[in-house]
Amino acid sequence: MWVAVYLVSNTFTIVMAVFDVGQHVVNAAGGVINADAAISVDSMLEQMKTAMESMEIGELVILALETLLVSFCMKIMSVLITVLLYGRMIEIYLYTSVAPIPFATMSNREWGQVGNNYLRGLLALGFQGFFMMVCVGIYAVLVATIEISDNMHSALFGVAAYTVILCFTLMKTGNLSKSIFNAH
Repeated sequence: MWVAVYLVSNTFTIVMAVFDVGQHVVNAAGGVINADAAISVDSMLEQMKTAMESMEIGELVILALETLLVSFCMKIMSVLITVLLYGRMIEIYLYTSVAPIPFATMSNREWGQVGNNYLRGLLALGFQGFFMMVCVGIYAVLVATIEISDNMHSALFGVAAYTVILCFTLMKTGNLSKSIFNAH
């Protein structure tokens, strides 16, 4: 009884400790990603300007239409990424709001698995942010490696393809995190 009361009384502290560890891991990953994935916009703009000066009017019109199409798709994917991130935040709030119930079951022999699985899910949710940061870091490195001077059309669609891959991998981070922590 004492263990159950202690767990329920300190539920918020335990939950926040898990998210503090997750936040520490995310912040550490963010520092590495920020340093390794910097993109030089000035040099890219200069390359684009040089490449466009050598194009004919017809090719520039086609490039403008492609840019319009890719820009529209990027806006849609940007909204999708934002929805994914806000959905994760709502999931954290919902998961945290019911924490006392599974914590109350942890000391019970028959119902203890509920609390244990909740704790695994909580860890998975806390570390899902790390996997999201890894996906964004990989995306930034991939986008930084695109050569604009060779072919602007392929560079444009390359960025769009990498953004689609980013959306796909961000959707998979929850399942990956749950499978690593054996939460179901």
